[in-house]
Amino acid sequence: MWLNPQKDKIALLKTEIDVHTLGISTIQEILEECGFTVCVADEKLSKVLMFLGDENNASYFIKWLISNKITVVSFSYRLDPRDGVLFFKQMYNVIWQHNMLVENGGQIKFCCFAGLPIACQMVKMEFQESIVVFEGDEKVIDSLKKFKINPDKAPKSLVEIDKYDTFLEKFGSSIINSGDYRLISGVDRSSTRKFGTENEFVVDRIYNGRIKGLPPLIRVHAGPYNSERKDAIKEFIEWIKVFRNEGLLDVLSLGTSQLSQSMFGKEWGDMPNGGGLPISSEDEYYELYKNGHPMLFRTYAGTVNMSVLAKVHERSMNIAWHALSLWWFSELDGRGPYSVLENLEESIKTLKYIALSNKPYEPNIGHHFSFRGGDDITYVLSIVLAARLAKSIGIKDFIVQIMLNTPKQTWGIMDLAKARATMELVRELEDSNFHVFLQTRAGLDYFNHDLDKAKCQLASVTALMDDIEPCNNVSPDIIHVVSYSEAAFLATPQVINESIRITRRALECYRIMKKEKQFELPYSAEAIYERQIYLKNGVRALLALIEKEIANPYSPKGLFQIFQAGFLPVPDLRYCREKYPYAVNWKTKIKNGAVDCYFLEKRMSIEQRINVLQYNLRQIR
Repeated sequence: MWLNPQKDKIALLKTEIDVHTLGISTIQEILEECGFTVCVADEKLSKVLMFLGDENNASYFIKWLISNKITVVSFSYRLDPRDGVLFFKQMYNVIWQHNMLVENGGQIKFCCFAGLPIACQMVKMEFQESIVVFEGDEKVIDSLKKFKINPDKAPKSLVEIDKYDTFLEKFGSSIINSGDYRLISGVDRSSTRKFGTENEFVVDRIYNGRIKGLPPLIRVHAGPYNSERKDAIKEFIEWIKVFRNEGLLDVLSLGTSQLSQSMFGKEWGDMPNGGGLPISSEDEYYELYKNGHPMLFRTYAGTVNMSVLAKVHERSMNIAWHALSLWWFSELDGRGPYSVLENLEESIKTLKYIALSNKPYEPNIGHHFSFRGGDDITYVLSIVLAARLAKSIGIKDFIVQIMLNTPKQTWGIMDLAKARATMELVRELEDSNFHVFLQTRAGLDYFNHDLDKAKCQLASVTALMDDIEPCNNVSPDIIHVVSYSEAAFLATPQVINESIRITRRALECYRIMKKEKQFELPYSAEAIYERQIYLKNGVRALLALIEKEIANPYSPKGLFQIFQAGFLPVPDLRYCREKYPYAVNWKTKIKNGAVDCYFLEKRMSIEQRINVLQYNLRQIR
């Protein structure tokens, strides 16, 4: 029944046009850790797989399978589902026609398909049970079983690490299956100082909640899609009334459109709004606020004239806190017109205003590096740099946003290590004039398209949030609830409220279970601590180099040089790659649920990293 690592070889195949390699590299690492030889399609074979109707290409493919002694073939395609199924059928037919399957006397024991959910369903309908299908949300143990690898023979480290994720999954399922979350009601926060007034501060709600033993503040990011601008505003006002009347939501984050961020106060003419809430005037902001308080409001910063829009947000809706991305929402991601240096200049100008307003600052930063292939050290370093910048400017309240499950192939204990390292390094900066608050959230790409599974995932990740600072019974301060429908459709008020109820109930149950010692957490504290120390030491070493080699690092020019020299690797950056070669010329890999920089197939040591950075610094001067 089980594959034999001494006899079986596994092929991981993709076409040239599909650039999605993260899933392939992740499963490759797992399979190799289990002792299997894995053959990944090279550039030539990736081209051949697109044109298997050609006899020469088909012959080349078969010879490749034979010469590499492949016994299991796995094909991945994460673009158009119809194309994916077509390419897979062509490949399978070539294997069948050449009698390569075991039942026909050949060497191939079975074939696998990995793709988008729709593509997977199409393959299942076409091939029934003869093809093993991977939709991308499988746990390590599930993946091993699908590949017919005996989990009992897998390395202990793989199995032990997976136990925590499996535990969280079972906990999440229990929350949804019980259905008790439907009974969750709103939290009375009316004892907060200046509650519901235009002068209320979010930190007052946080401190009052700590004193009264209330649950964390709940934030959601929402906005309807409607191509008609005025209709979209009207529709959102109705949404706001639903949220206000239900009383579950504390902070409503306005999902404004790209035009709102880049063309606020200007005539849009016939320019398409795209997705997001199309707000174009201060009066419209105030109208939303007026219909929603005592809820608090926040929104995106502008991509131009940030400080001007920040003042508008203060006047029109007493914004709960400001969020700036420093390097991002610029030329780097095509979201704004500024160069990186211009963006940093405008951001710091805005931060100086925020300091005067006494409002908190949230660096919307770390996950943007993760989206572009950044390693875990980069994630932590970027947030610590933002914290040091904020403190130097005079920001008093600093909100750390921790986005978990990013990329989604990360493992729970590695998420904990990364989050704990981040919080420890940032909390070192705390004093009477600088306070740190934790805001947690699930990853953008985390949820399953299957809504029942997604609800369980939402409950699971809530428990993970509560394990970040296990000795702090008031942490996290804020939970940004990402709705369970994220992978399927735009969340409606009903879905959002249900997602809040799931989150609140999961947190409530998890804390009761921990307090009553109903379980022992099935993770290796040693493994988390080891990873945490590795990340902290790496970040400290890079900070020391930055502050030694870069004059005034917490200035626009200093932060620009930090990025330019490659202190914050972004190997998967899509825009202006040629402009920032030292930022993109890194190789990162996901191994054992963590993201690290690699050199010659080995994890890069911090000493190697520093040597590269010292060279880069000399080149940019």
